[in-house]
Amino acid sequence: MIEMMRPILEIAVIIPGMLLAYLSVKACLRQTPFKLVLWMFPLLLGISLSGGVVCYIFQITTRLILIPILLLLMLIYHKTLQISIWKSSSIFLAVCAVFACVKSLSRAVNAIMIFEPDIAEKQLWLCVKAGIFYNLICLSFVLIAWYPATHMVRILIADENFAQTWYIFWILPLIFIGLNQFMVLKYQSTLYTGRILQIYIVVSIVLLIILTLFYAIFLMMALSLNKNARLQQENHFLSLQRSRYDNLCAAIEETRQVRHDIRHHCLQLSALAETGDMEKVKEYLLRADSKMPGIDFHFCDNQAVDSILGYYSDHAKQEGIPFLAQIDIPENFAGDEMGYMSGALKPSGKRNRGKSEDRRFQKKDCYKDVFASYTYSSDSG
Repeated sequence: MIEMMRPILEIAVIIPGMLLAYLSVKACLRQTPFKLVLWMFPLLLGISLSGGVVCYIFQITTRLILIPILLLLMLIYHKTLQISIWKSSSIFLAVCAVFACVKSLSRAVNAIMIFEPDIAEKQLWLCVKAGIFYNLICLSFVLIAWYPATHMVRILIADENFAQTWYIFWILPLIFIGLNQFMVLKYQSTLYTGRILQIYIVVSIVLLIILTLFYAIFLMMALSLNKNARLQQENHFLSLQRSRYDNLCAAIEETRQVRHDIRHHCLQLSALAETGDMEKVKEYLLRADSKMPGIDFHFCDNQAVDSILGYYSDHAKQEGIPFLAQIDIPENFAGDEMGYMSGALKPSGKRNRGKSEDRRFQKKDCYKDVFASYTYSSDSG
C-alpha cells in the first residue's frame, strides 16, 4: 500500500497545479467556480489515483503517464475559459514549468532521505516523504502566488488589449521544462558522486528563482504594453471629441449667422407679402432654404457615441460620400468603454475614383452590448 502511494503522490500535484492555474482566470470562467469545483476535483482525484495505480501495476515512471494527463488537462482548462488559446496555454505551461523545477528539487531531497546508492538506483518514484515534500512545496507556491495571481495577473488576463508578449511567452516555460527534464540523471547513484548532490540542489533552486523573475518581468512588460494601448485609444477618442467639438462650434456659428439674418428675411417677406406677389415669396423662400444647413449634427443622446459618429460623418462629408449610421446602445452602457469602440469603428472602404461602377462600403462592429453600423455609398465617375 505504501509503495502504491509513491506514484499517486507524484501525480497528485495536478490538484494544486490546476488550482494555481484557475486563480487568475476566475472572471473568465464559462461556469461558476462552485460548479467547476464539483466536477473538477473528483476528476483530478480520480486521475491521480488511477494514474498511480497504473504506474504501480506496470512498474513505469510517472513521466509516461503525466504526458497524456497534462495534455488532457490543458484541453479541459482551455474549454472551461473564455480567453484566447494563447493566454490559456501560456498560463498552463507556466504552472507546469514551476512544478517541474520543484520536482527537480524534490528529486534531490529524495536522494538525501534515502542516501543509499544501491537502493536509490532501483527506485522508480519518489519515496513517500519526498512525495509529501513535493506536494507541500507545490501547495506553498500556490499560497505564495495567490495574491499576485488574483490581482495583477487577473487584471492582465481580463484586459481587452492583447499584449504581443503572449505570442512568445509560452516558449519560456517550455525551455525550463526541457532543462529540468535534461537534469534527470540516468543513474540515480550519480547524485552521490562527489558534490553532485549539492550542485543539483543549488541548480534546481536557481532555476526556480530565475523562472519566477522571468514571470515578474513578463508581467510588468505586459501591463506596460496594455497601459500604452489604452492611452493610445484614449488619445484617439480625445481627437474624435476635439473634431466633434470643432464641428459643433462651426454649426453654432452658422446658426448664429442664420438667426442674425432672420430679421432681414422677415422684413423682406413682409415687403413681398404687401405687394401680393406670391411667386416672388416662393422664390425667395426657396433661395433662403438652400442656404440653411442640411446636416444633422446630433445622432444620439450618448455623448461618447455621438462624438465618434459625428467624426466619421464629417469625414464622409469632406470626401463627398453619403453617410448612414445606425446604432443600438443599452441603457447601462458605460461611456468610458468607448475608448475601445473608437479604435474599432474605422471605415474600411475607400473611394474608387476614375471608375464608373457603383460601390457600397459597409462595416458592422459589435463591442459587448453595443452594435453600430455605418455605410459609405459613393457613385464614382
